[in-house]
Amino acid sequence: MRAMQGEAQRPRDVSRLPKAHLHLHFTGSMRHQTLLELAERDGVALPDSLVEDWPPLLSAADEKGWFRFQRLYDVARSVLRTPDDVRRLVLEAAEDDVRDGGRWLEIQVDPSGYAARFGGITDFTDLVLDCVRDASERTGLGIGVVIAANRTRHPLDARTLARLAAQYADRGVVGFGLSNDERRGRTEDFAGAFGIAERAGLTLVPHGGELRGPDHVRTCLDVLGAQRLGHGVRSAEDPALLDRIVSAGVALEVCPVSNVSLGVYSDLTSVPLPQLLAAGATVALGSDDPLLFGSRLAGQYATMRAAHDLDDATLARLAEMSFEASRAPSDVVAAARADIAAWLA
Repeated sequence: MRAMQGEAQRPRDVSRLPKAHLHLHFTGSMRHQTLLELAERDGVALPDSLVEDWPPLLSAADEKGWFRFQRLYDVARSVLRTPDDVRRLVLEAAEDDVRDGGRWLEIQVDPSGYAARFGGITDFTDLVLDCVRDASERTGLGIGVVIAANRTRHPLDARTLARLAAQYADRGVVGFGLSNDERRGRTEDFAGAFGIAERAGLTLVPHGGELRGPDHVRTCLDVLGAQRLGHGVRSAEDPALLDRIVSAGVALEVCPVSNVSLGVYSDLTSVPLPQLLAAGATVALGSDDPLLFGSRLAGQYATMRAAHDLDDATLARLAEMSFEASRAPSDVVAAARADIAAWLA
């Protein structure tokens, strides 16, 4: 009897909990071993922090810290040299999500960062979508693409990407985002790009509320019409803003390990997930850049369970919300909900 009681009390395996993954960057999804192999193939010299000192110690508390993070990201992107490299990255990202219980993935990419090597933004987008279709067929994971503009580039570049995303709105592109250092550029200058994406029916998913606080979250809501927020975690600092987010049904893509790695919070117990949930916010846990932070999708659930003593019912609700906030087809959502209930039962 004691053994049976102990078995009943054992926490359920979070890797078996069905999930949607809504915050994963393209290059940042790369396996560390893949980075090492591709770099060795082409003689790319990697910094120690991406080899023996991996995962790197990072902080984005100041511009120097963010520059170091971005430099490592750029080095990692440089090892993608051929279409087969891109195909390998997408397939492995899908395999890793499936291993972690993923049923649906929305992977975020800025085509302009790869255009010079792959024939332009349109050709690269075609390549990514072809790789996505192949990876989905081979793994069974549903995958959508979010095209993201870089806020350190000119806003006219963002409009070009928004028009590109709009052209592919019925061919696998599900959203439009705005990424990179939240403290750079004027968010208001990107309103035109988000208007183009909105008219195309894409989900609007700018980064906000990570390196900047509640005031910038308001800007993302008021000016860009954000329907989901990449991160958004610092909304917890302003109860009135958080109430507005809850009332509007704006989902927050919370990436706990990333937040701590970049110095947004000092440790995992400081990530205000309980406050967000208590307020009624829709939260989808994401891994951001596993290549640089060393933790994938299931790891976000495991760390939040440990840091905040979350019970399995709360983890199941987080998984349900990840699908509610997604662009997953209705049949994928229905099947996931049934399997989440079975996991909990």
